[in-house]
Amino acid sequence: MSKVHLIDHPLVQHKMAIVRDVKTGPKEFRELVDEIALLMAYEVTRDMALEDVEVETPMGMAHCRMISGKKIGVIPILRAGLGMVDGIVELIPTAKVGHIGLYRDPDTLQPVEYYCKLPTDIGERDLIVLDPMLATGGSAVAAIRFIKERGGKNIKLMVLIAAPEGIAAVQAAHPDVDIFTAAIDERLNDVGYIVPGLGDAGDRLFGTK
Repeated sequence: MSKVHLIDHPLVQHKMAIVRDVKTGPKEFRELVDEIALLMAYEVTRDMALEDVEVETPMGMAHCRMISGKKIGVIPILRAGLGMVDGIVELIPTAKVGHIGLYRDPDTLQPVEYYCKLPTDIGERDLIVLDPMLATGGSAVAAIRFIKERGGKNIKLMVLIAAPEGIAAVQAAHPDVDIFTAAIDERLNDVGYIVPGLGDAGDRLFGTK
């Protein structure tokens, strides 16, 4: 069974409190999501392999360690996942970015695919799937399935807030995919939103309804 990693660093939790606030406007919301994603990326990439190298400093040779060359792919689920991309790319500028477009049918709550564009060497990359909210889990389960069907293997899911129902759905469908989240909330309401959550992440990121 995949692991659930709750990132409870004080800076992350402080920013999460502000991002949840109904009074936080789109500009500040976008900035906070970007910052939280950057901070979370430290934990998501903690297990990256290192290799020993020698570096010449102004004072002599130093024995150091550098990332061993494993490539990273960042795959936001559109549209809300876009708000998390810049923070990770700022930290890992060589990462390639794919996109998966899904929307949730308001009647069935099931994901519908409308776009998928992934790096051609997806099978050679450690992949981080991004979506601010893991609610029913339908979108994440579908996105990960699409990635696997196209050759993706090493996949992690990174979200800001998860509901127990969404965690269970991802673990059941993809037991090999670890989940990284800054919060695990109480439940879903009768229309599939996380409670207490933060509302609709896409609407709050882009100022739409």
